[in-house]
Amino acid sequence: MSLQAAEGPETVVGSRRSKITPEREQEFFDAVLEQIRECGYEALTMEGVAASTRCSKSTLYRQWRTKPQFVAAALRSSRSPWFTGIDTGSLAGDLREAARAVGEWAGRDSTQLLQGLGNAVMQDKELQQALRDALVEPEVVELRQMIARGVERGEIAADHPALEFVPAQMLGVLRVRPLLEGQYADAAYLTQFVEAVVLPALGLT
Repeated sequence: MSLQAAEGPETVVGSRRSKITPEREQEFFDAVLEQIRECGYEALTMEGVAASTRCSKSTLYRQWRTKPQFVAAALRSSRSPWFTGIDTGSLAGDLREAARAVGEWAGRDSTQLLQGLGNAVMQDKELQQALRDALVEPEVVELRQMIARGVERGEIAADHPALEFVPAQMLGVLRVRPLLEGQYADAAYLTQFVEAVVLPALGLT
């Protein structure tokens, strides 16, 4: 059932989108993401967000017509690249620093968010694209820039077959370790992963 149907057409159809401040909007988005981390996407409700942010359901329905739209907007609001500003002067150094950065600042929260979204991401294209915009593409861009600098410095050949898999290695382990070992991929684990797997695959030390 869509959120519009749940609320009733009289509260959504034909209503004007009310103005809320950016600060208030961010409160709504933060509440959405926190509920996903704690309870999962399927358990997320407008009622729960309204209660936690002390607003009416109709306010939320006027801003976002469906649950996927609301979650997609919240994901886009959280966009903040983890790897921005990393430039140690070598590709190996950049990848080591990237491992520490993602482990220290994003491992637990991002992994919980990915787990909370679960299968819904694969079923809803809008939600999937929002996740890519918020948590995937910014990191892939930064990683590819690290690689490009390494190629320009002559550290590695541009056609090295392992280069295209670096983003999958660096980001995929965040999701995989909790499934395999029941633990988050923290800075120590990710740094070890880079040393033992990523750098050898690239022929770097």
